[in-house]
Amino acid sequence: MGKCILCGRSSITVSDKIGVCVNCLRTRKEASEIVRKLHIESRLRFGLVPETPSTGKLRCNVCGRGCNLFTNKKGYCSIRFYTGRKLDVVTKSYEKAIGLYYYDPHPTNCVAFPVCPAITGKGYPKYALTPQGERGYYNIAVFMGGCNLDCLYCQNWEYRSMSSKGKPVISIKDLVRAVNERTTCICYFGGDPGPWSPFVLKATREILKQADSLGLRVFRICWETNGLWNPSLLKKATEYSITTGGIVKIDLKAWSPEVYYALTGAEARHVELIRKNIETVASRFRERIDPPLLVISTLLVPGYIDDYEIDGMTKFVAELDPDIPYVFLAFHPDHELVDLPRTSRRHILRALEIARKNGLRNVYIGNIWLLGDHY
Repeated sequence: MGKCILCGRSSITVSDKIGVCVNCLRTRKEASEIVRKLHIESRLRFGLVPETPSTGKLRCNVCGRGCNLFTNKKGYCSIRFYTGRKLDVVTKSYEKAIGLYYYDPHPTNCVAFPVCPAITGKGYPKYALTPQGERGYYNIAVFMGGCNLDCLYCQNWEYRSMSSKGKPVISIKDLVRAVNERTTCICYFGGDPGPWSPFVLKATREILKQADSLGLRVFRICWETNGLWNPSLLKKATEYSITTGGIVKIDLKAWSPEVYYALTGAEARHVELIRKNIETVASRFRERIDPPLLVISTLLVPGYIDDYEIDGMTKFVAELDPDIPYVFLAFHPDHELVDLPRTSRRHILRALEIARKNGLRNVYIGNIWLLGDHY
């Protein structure tokens, strides 16, 4: 049982780590300072820049965080810095990035599993090898060591150590060499590809040349991201997905800026940009329906992603296009949020009910094996 230090409410779905219940997060100004200290402490423990640099001389526009950098100081991502003359990266080369890759066999636990061509065969014959999927083939899973959010429940929290240590390092040549006759797609995730967008976009150009030289009939470009991108670079990433049959998978974390900030460290202006970026990708949704260009996902954090948050998010997406697939993911304790239970079946069924009531036609449950019955 956790207890809110502002209102005194006790519940299994109140996190002592956060210290504040969801109602107080949305209604009491002092809640933001409480969670601000938590994010700072969490990031400093990994040697990451604790907050968005806001008073420096150079504005970094690589991702959507909007850091203002002093000479020899890193941005929030902790991978990019200002030399006094130019913006640079810790790898000292735009041909290299912090990250790793591996071959993920189809079918796999893709966020977009209900509509993924490798699993479902959607888009066959242009975008899938067979109408039954691509068993026996592989996705090149590229884990980027860096992120511009600070999700307290991060299930890939290892990227933090990668960012602070500056390793392992992968090159564009490494990813090009990874393409072979048994690979049918590549997915950039992490961390997040956003802070590494110049690298991943350049790598994608070279990867597609390699796929073409090998005579691959299908090679999709996919992105799994928090959506906090530079809008012009996200448009380029989206174009690669449209033309190859890939999917842009954006994780919409919350609706109210206060809850978004508590769970992820995203400030109100960042939440606004994430929504605008979703709108931008959604504006091209009808250009290619099969497989769908855009998939939205939300992790149902017990006690914090409640009816209010779900209602706001699903209304927003339904108004953009009711056919956009929406996947609700089950939470399990990880990283900082280890004092909350797994998402309950009742919670996820309620989310489905709200989403459908708001007009969404393609709503799914992911990570169903994680569901519990604790609340």
